[in-house]
Amino acid sequence: MEFNIQTNGPGLYEFTGDVAETVAGTGVLTLFVQHTSCSLLIQENADAEVKSDLTAFFDRLVPNANHPSMSYLRHTYEGPDDMPAHIKASMLPTSLQIPVIDGALQLGTWQGIYIFEHRTVPHTRRVIGMMR
Repeated sequence: MEFNIQTNGPGLYEFTGDVAETVAGTGVLTLFVQHTSCSLLIQENADAEVKSDLTAFFDRLVPNANHPSMSYLRHTYEGPDDMPAHIKASMLPTSLQIPVIDGALQLGTWQGIYIFEHRTVPHTRRVIGMMR
């Protein structure tokens, strides 16, 4: 299975519903994002402030390369957000495993599956999945 998620700048983009529509049977679903400047997360999907707070936290932790504290970065030719995006992606998961029972994702009540986009320009992010 494959999911293509359109992003429009930094933030969390939920695609739980798309995943839920594709699973069947019982097993473990593995999801993997095929990019080095975004991440995959299972995170709360009830309060939008969680998404904005997470984005703000990681932006404060790893600011863009044009911030004075990041003057040591060398990989900047793809823009001031590129290397910080790689750093954020190295700190967060790029794959997830989710139990599936009788065709239903076994997520908690408030959990959703997200791409965490770290770049400022729009992207189409490809996530591949496999059930075992």
